[in-house]
Amino acid sequence: MNHKAIFFNFKYWGEGKDYVESSEKLKKAGVEVVFSGELLNKDSIPSEKDFDIAGVFMDSKVDASTISVLPELKFIATLSTGFDHIDLKAAAERGVQVSSVPAYGENTVAEFAFALLLALSRKIREASVRVKDEKKFSTDGLCGFDLAGKTLGVIGTGRIGKHAVRMGKGFGMKIVAYDVYHDDAFAKEMGYSYVSLEEILAESDVITIHCPYLPSTHHLINKNNIGLMKKGAYLINTARGAIVETPAVIAALKSGQLGGAGLDVLEEEANMKAGDMSLDRELVMMPNVIVTPHNAFNTKEAFQRILETTIDNIVAFTEGKPVNLVPNK
Repeated sequence: MNHKAIFFNFKYWGEGKDYVESSEKLKKAGVEVVFSGELLNKDSIPSEKDFDIAGVFMDSKVDASTISVLPELKFIATLSTGFDHIDLKAAAERGVQVSSVPAYGENTVAEFAFALLLALSRKIREASVRVKDEKKFSTDGLCGFDLAGKTLGVIGTGRIGKHAVRMGKGFGMKIVAYDVYHDDAFAKEMGYSYVSLEEILAESDVITIHCPYLPSTHHLINKNNIGLMKKGAYLINTARGAIVETPAVIAALKSGQLGGAGLDVLEEEANMKAGDMSLDRELVMMPNVIVTPHNAFNTKEAFQRILETTIDNIVAFTEGKPVNLVPNK
């Protein structure tokens, strides 16, 4: 049986398009590959709908209304670990299977989290501006703080969180962790303990978030518990924006409850990508906040792993033996 796969929003992905087009695995599996520079969502449906496989990035929103107008769709391959941009219930009702990339950048994302933390702790952004823009070679006002001896709270100890634990240990930090699922063997190996959400907020000098976005993690850090954090603590989020309640973070930064924040994800980032930069502007413009455009995954090595796994997912689907399927519940 021949298959047709369309990859959406590939205009920003450089050599990735060439890699997919030249894939011998897809050719041998009889998969015709086409590309769209657009997103896939209810307002952006391709005129040709004869594809049974859709490759999407996290900025596409594949909801029930989108799925309903794609009569041949049988398989969605998301080029991401997260899958909150896909209506899994609607897909299951239509018999559409969904696969993800469960592992591609554990070290990649954790490294970026520490890049944000180091930029904040050593005032690297301010120091660079001082020299390059202000033409001043002075350390006045640039005193930072050591990571060694501080307590790092890791929320979510999956693949990425485990790398964050290792990196924190490498910096000489004490580690505490919060997760619904405990990996006691790893905790024993690395010398850290699992604590409650309230305890991790109270004990940590730095909180780094590495849990998935689920209904149970929506606004996990919010106006009711952010006050439990140590005065002057730092928050790093490279997971999903809606895991933290934005107004609560803004208020905590204003009051000094939070000393700073490094955020690669925002609640309103989908609209910001569409050009509405007025959203979350107050947070973005704060001097003790660094915001980056959901870029933690973005290395050559990680993107190569994403493409390789996605191709393998598609080939496995065509063979009737799908892998890396996302549960529909």
